[in-house]
Amino acid sequence: MSSITSAIKIMQLGMEPIIQMVTRDRNRIALQSDLIGAAANPFADPFDYRPVRLAKKVNAGVNFIQTQSVYNVEKFKEYMKRIRDMGLQEKVYILAGVGPIKSVGMAKYMQKNVASMDVPDKIVERLKKNKDAKEEGINICVDIIQEIKEIEGVSGVHIMAIEWEEIVPEIVKLAGLYPRP
Repeated sequence: MSSITSAIKIMQLGMEPIIQMVTRDRNRIALQSDLIGAAANPFADPFDYRPVRLAKKVNAGVNFIQTQSVYNVEKFKEYMKRIRDMGLQEKVYILAGVGPIKSVGMAKYMQKNVASMDVPDKIVERLKKNKDAKEEGINICVDIIQEIKEIEGVSGVHIMAIEWEEIVPEIVKLAGLYPRP
C-alpha cells in the first residue's frame, strides 16, 4: 500500500503520521510534490558542518527534521546549541530520533559498523550490567527521551524501534509522552 494512502487513513483516525519514503525510483519533481520534512544526522563527520547542512534543508523548504538515533546526548546538546546559534529552531521542528537497544551485541554493532552512529561506551556498559538487556535498553531509551525533552529547540522525538515496533507504546507510556499535554 502507498505510504501516502496509509497516512491519510491514519489521519482520518485522528493521528499525525510521518511518512518515510525511498527516493531511488522517483525524480526530483515527484519527490518535491510529496515531501513534508527531511532527515539529519547530528553525529556524521565533519561535525562542524552538520548545522550548515540542516540550514540548507531548511532553506529548501522543509518544515520538520527527523534526526538519526540519539545515544550520545552530550554531543546532541552541542549540536542543538549550534542550531540555536543559527536560529534554525525558529524555522523548523526538530524531532530527535530515539530507539531502544535490544542487546549488548546490537550496541557494539552500531558502535563499530553503522556509519555516523555514536553509541557511547557507557551505554554498552549499562546494558552489560543488567541481566535483562532488553529491559535496560527500554530504560536507556526512556532516560534519553527525558534528557532530550529538556533541550531547547527540540520539538519532540521520533521513536525508532527497528524490528521491535510492539515496544513503542510501552516506551511512550514510560516516558510520559501520552496523553499529550
